[in-house]
Amino acid sequence: MSEDNTPWNRPMPDEQFQLMREILAAPSPVGLEGAMTYGVLKPRMSQHALPDWQVHQFRGHAGIIMDTHPGRDDLLKVMLVGHADKIRMQVRSIGEDGKIWINSDSFLPTTLIGHEVKLFSEDPDNPGQYRAIEGGTVEALGAIHLADTAVRTGEKGVKKEQLYLELQIHGEDKKQQVENLGVRPGDTIILDRPIRQGFSPNTFYGAYLDNGLGCFTVAEVERLVAECGGTSNVRVLFAMASYEEIGRMGSRVLAGELEPDVLIAVDVNHDYSAAPGVGDRRLPPLQMGEGFTMSVGAIASEQLNQLIETTAREQRIPMQRDVAGVDTGTDGMAGVLASVDCAATSIGFPIRNMHTISETGNTQDVLAAVHVLAATIQALDALPDPERAFLDHHPRLDQASPLGHQGAAKPNGDKGE
Repeated sequence: MSEDNTPWNRPMPDEQFQLMREILAAPSPVGLEGAMTYGVLKPRMSQHALPDWQVHQFRGHAGIIMDTHPGRDDLLKVMLVGHADKIRMQVRSIGEDGKIWINSDSFLPTTLIGHEVKLFSEDPDNPGQYRAIEGGTVEALGAIHLADTAVRTGEKGVKKEQLYLELQIHGEDKKQQVENLGVRPGDTIILDRPIRQGFSPNTFYGAYLDNGLGCFTVAEVERLVAECGGTSNVRVLFAMASYEEIGRMGSRVLAGELEPDVLIAVDVNHDYSAAPGVGDRRLPPLQMGEGFTMSVGAIASEQLNQLIETTAREQRIPMQRDVAGVDTGTDGMAGVLASVDCAATSIGFPIRNMHTISETGNTQDVLAAVHVLAATIQALDALPDPERAFLDHHPRLDQASPLGHQGAAKPNGDKGE
């Protein structure tokens, strides 16, 4: 990044970092997102909202939307979407020896071993009331001495069926001891590591950057838009979706309910340049610390991407282009999945170690995403007719200008014969 003093090039202020930490630490696994959406985001967004803004809530999940112009369907609707749900493990069964067998969901089994977790158990006698059990770790092998030779040498890995939660249960009737705690199949388990600042400047690491970072970004854009007095020609929907980690089920409901004209997903991306063992796959050279990412391909709107890229250049905000094939892999697909006609794309930030307890990010990439989205909303609001901007300006490759041969100049007198 350049060395100028723009907000995305300065260290993240402590207040912002603490908010980001609070959002990422909220226990909001799939289907139980309320701790983040209702416990942290709704109060924070309501604090900055203008008087006529309104929060939308939903019956089937804990997703929320802050709406700048409730009921104004005549305005261009722009939806920014982060997702509040976290990958979770779940109790599968309880063994006679007190082992709590669990699934690994979207985690690599090997990355879970030895890490501290929290188990959230619903009180069987009081449905709807939950208790938190701390002090447990995820295990699989017991000790290296007990593992097969192939596992000890690294020739084979840990299978998901081997994972269990260790609560240090001992004594008589171990299974009964666990059942007396109210632990039942289906109970949720999440990693327990709030983010902290990293060794290198502007870095941080911990669990669940995916996708508390997207929610933090959307909430910060809401604050900036409010501080500028809101918008006049566009209706902005600041959305926190659910169920992304099990198939992006929540965002398609939000899109189906409010039918946005423009939809921008905000989600983590990969630092491919630092990823081990993928050099021969020729992946996009995305790097942590080099700015936000923007998806190109799949259903990404060229008109919308052009507006974002133009805004980034004008504001000197660093940007990296990502390549999407048939699917963005994010909530950017919500419009097409809900059969809603909208211009869509996906914005992100490169992180390392995705879906582990040590996900690593860069605050400057996050701030770059915050400020480019806020500036893009302002650019949309300034258009004379935002609706026609997307209807009438689809790219025409048949009108592309010819690009002549750009090779080295020929020697004097050489006429190419």
